[in-house]
Amino acid sequence: MDTDAVLELMREVAEQVINPRFRSLEAGQIMEKSPGDLVTVADREAEELITAALLADDPSVLIVGEEATAADPGLLDRLADAEHAYTVDPVDGTKNFVNGSPDHAVMIAELRHGEPVRAWILQPAHDLTFVSEKGAGVYRNGEPLPMLTPVTDAAELRIATSRPRLEGQHGEVNVRGTYWSCGIDYPWLAQGGVDALHYTRALPWDHAPGLLLLSELGGVVACADGTPYHPARHHEGCAGLLAASAPQTWELAASHLRDVLR
Repeated sequence: MDTDAVLELMREVAEQVINPRFRSLEAGQIMEKSPGDLVTVADREAEELITAALLADDPSVLIVGEEATAADPGLLDRLADAEHAYTVDPVDGTKNFVNGSPDHAVMIAELRHGEPVRAWILQPAHDLTFVSEKGAGVYRNGEPLPMLTPVTDAAELRIATSRPRLEGQHGEVNVRGTYWSCGIDYPWLAQGGVDALHYTRALPWDHAPGLLLLSELGGVVACADGTPYHPARHHEGCAGLLAASAPQTWELAASHLRDVLR
């Protein structure tokens, strides 16, 4: 399926099953996969529609969707050996969606032999799209984004974390919270709104799209210990994930976060 067709699929699915439920969910349409981990009828229906369309285009492709993996965790184990796969996050930022926040997204990444080669992020409530292709850059609503600028001065460094206890002023560096949606956070970084993102989990449907997006703009995504992040191989054992606008920015952010975590 070509790049524009995947984006159009995401738009159609959002219009069909996500947008009509935004700020209109009924109590019976919100469930918990585990305590505090919400899923809605919109998540499940969107993933089913996206998966069906991708499989119709290529019946041999592996689809690793967030909701399908909740039912069959073995899907993650198959990702490392798959020649061709897609990760699907049907509603990234489900809590935001449930609470009526526009800060949610639909995300898809295409992987070849475990490495992202194309990625799509749709922010339906903001009417924004971010499309990246390996070696071809990143496009926001069809317009190319410029390369990111490194930050080498700690006083200018802006970090956002998904770990609330790390928020606050730490010496020269202020650490704030993320938007609780990777589909909002990574584009935020890609557009220069923040310099680094820190996460406690490294699930592929959350980070494969952002990995390609940042890589195309000169950025870096790596485990907190400096190990390069490979979405097909690091769904376990990556104790903290750090994304930054450039290698120099990553090193600066990592050194400050290590001080905070001591």
